[in-house]
Amino acid sequence: MSRGPHQVPSQRPAGRAPTRAEALAALLAEQITVGHIAPGAALEEERLAAAHGVSRTPVREALRLLAATGLVEHRPHRVAVVARPEPGRLAEMFQAMAELEAVCATLCAGAMSRADKARLADRHAAMAALVEAGALDSYRDANVAFHEALYAGAGNGYLAELAGATRRRLAPFRAAQLGGGDRLAASHAEHGAIVGAILAGDGAAAAAAVRAHLAATEGAWGMMAGHPPARLG
Repeated sequence: MSRGPHQVPSQRPAGRAPTRAEALAALLAEQITVGHIAPGAALEEERLAAAHGVSRTPVREALRLLAATGLVEHRPHRVAVVARPEPGRLAEMFQAMAELEAVCATLCAGAMSRADKARLADRHAAMAALVEAGALDSYRDANVAFHEALYAGAGNGYLAELAGATRRRLAPFRAAQLGGGDRLAASHAEHGAIVGAILAGDGAAAAAAVRAHLAATEGAWGMMAGHPPARLG
């Protein structure tokens, strides 16, 4: 499944083809948010230039663009790295994400039509085959689409923008944790609880299921990173 374009700041006028720097920034953003480049990984200009057949100038500009999104930490005279916030800051981000998605799920339970709910259920059911096959990359794509369907189903465009922006900031951590242990199966089961509550029109249960899902996601990342969240029991 395909995802929408990642938001990399640019002054490019509509209709103009992207520069090499802009195209490289979009490519790197994609690789970061799907977990192909892990949080904390070094982004060496010389290596990136060689790998993508460009000079160091567009690489430097691409990293500057990515730094503006928060995906990359780029400091003068230091190698840029994929952003890896301090545990406390990351916990705050996960908490905000959980509440935004909980509101979306609550609204979905009441706002989605029967046809929309059926499509959400079908989307969830199709992901079972990916879990069975251990198709990590495909599941990551489907996972993004699943959560974006919740944002759209809420029927509140501004809320969807906020949730989408926060999700993009957390995307590297959410994608990376799916590769740990039995997270594919666990994630799918957690999605099932969300879908079941939405189908039943139970907004409170849908919100609770989303919060549990994000807590498990945060916990899985914390275990991988060596700092499990204290609030998980």
